[in-house]
Amino acid sequence: LDAYLAVGGYEGFKKALTMKPEQVIAEVKLSGLRGRGGAGFSTGTKWELMDKRHEPRYLVANDDEAEPCTFKDRELTEKLPHQLLEGMMIASYALGAHHAFAYIRGEFVKGRRVVREAIKQCYASGLLGRNILGSGFDLDLVAHPGAGAYICGEETALLNSLQGERGYPRMRP
Repeated sequence: LDAYLAVGGYEGFKKALTMKPEQVIAEVKLSGLRGRGGAGFSTGTKWELMDKRHEPRYLVANDDEAEPCTFKDRELTEKLPHQLLEGMMIASYALGAHHAFAYIRGEFVKGRRVVREAIKQCYASGLLGRNILGSGFDLDLVAHPGAGAYICGEETALLNSLQGERGYPRMRP
């Protein structure tokens, strides 16, 4: 945590907490940030399109990475866990989610251990939990082990797995 803070880590999250969620979404949209999946969908647009009429809201980071010969998620998870967490924290704030899950591939034991340690550090420093940095925003974040199946990379199968059910895709509305 100290090393990440020394290079400006969590400054983006601190800035986001001073803005309205809509402003955060607009800034992310303006940045051109895109998802790391195959479609490269605009992150800001995805956040903007979320149906905000329902509570509670949850954020799930898909770190299942079952594609053969790819290690983009594993590298980030094991080597830059605070960057992963900061992104999740900003997204949670922007979307009004107070519970977040890092769904980490079951075989990524080291990555899950590293992320869980980073989460503990964030709670201890007031970056997670209740009334984060005096902002009034609450966020609980956990690292959840994946089911070890390629299909759990698909979002609805991942959600089923996260809820303790068989990791099988759902019909979409």
